[in-house]
Amino acid sequence: MASSMTMSGFASSAFFPSQLAYSNLLSMKPYAAPFFKLPFAAKAVRASSAALLKADPTDPIVIEKESSSSTKNILACPVCMDRLSSIGDHVFLSVDSARGSNLVCKTCKKSYSGKETHLELIAASGAKKYGDAMPIATEFFRLPLMSFIYERGWRQNFVWGGFPGPEKEFELMKDYLNPVLGGNIVDSSCGSGLFSRLFAKSGLFSLVVALDYSEGMLSQCYEFIKQEKSFPKENLILVRADVSRLPFVSGSVDAVHAGCAIHCWPSPSTAVAEICRVLRPGGVFVASTYIFDGPFNFFPFLGLLRQNFAQISGFQFFLSERELEDICTACGLVGFACTRNRQFVMFSATKPS
Repeated sequence: MASSMTMSGFASSAFFPSQLAYSNLLSMKPYAAPFFKLPFAAKAVRASSAALLKADPTDPIVIEKESSSSTKNILACPVCMDRLSSIGDHVFLSVDSARGSNLVCKTCKKSYSGKETHLELIAASGAKKYGDAMPIATEFFRLPLMSFIYERGWRQNFVWGGFPGPEKEFELMKDYLNPVLGGNIVDSSCGSGLFSRLFAKSGLFSLVVALDYSEGMLSQCYEFIKQEKSFPKENLILVRADVSRLPFVSGSVDAVHAGCAIHCWPSPSTAVAEICRVLRPGGVFVASTYIFDGPFNFFPFLGLLRQNFAQISGFQFFLSERELEDICTACGLVGFACTRNRQFVMFSATKPS
């Protein structure tokens, strides 16, 4: 498909896939490749220098050593950010460890309990009558229907914006993540766990944290895992948390991934600042999103439209790679690099050592 995609075309393919009837969605299986093959000729761009980033997915991956941070308990209280302790001898290193678990913060004395499918680590955990009112973009992905269709038609539509598909995206991000392989990784805004499961099955990380604000998405991730008989459940945990209040000890995380998510965050800069806080020195942040450049630059009042659209819906959209670099730099990350394919962009930045 040509890159000169209309705004309405993007909305229908990326946010509102009208070409998929609900009756058809019910019979669709979890993530399958699109019905046609999309030639992927991504251009590599390093925004901070003139050098080009060259990623070869066929290069062998060598894990030199396991990061020291990956062997520690990294979970923290989302209220005071101090390390959480387990009540009893419970060890949180597998998908099934959340059920019946209890965590306590020795500083603020707040306790957190595990649900059937995940650990509940949001600031409002335990509140009986109060619940945070979240933007439309956040609440949209909490709908049960969205959890069901995400890998049964929704995610496949991303090819219209240049996304090459999960497997190829996973190969692309390996080059960015190479310095931290063997350590832990947080898959932030993981949705139904498409990449969390790929991270776990790859064996490249000592701990994978599938993190999302949507209870339905985490439950769907859990169901997909149960359906795979040989899935490696060890060293994978599911956590419900707010990306703007990450429940991890400062400097304890080796890598954070956010696949097609940053444009759904109410405040990308606040979230990236949190990511920088939890990353260890030398830790890597890698993410993907859409860029509205090229023909979109001629759209009148695009900047004003973007601002109003974000205020009303909570959805963001970016006009250039430089905007993403600005966010990373302002939040303390360095070494920005990105790869483009039409509207698709994958980018990475590192916490200074």
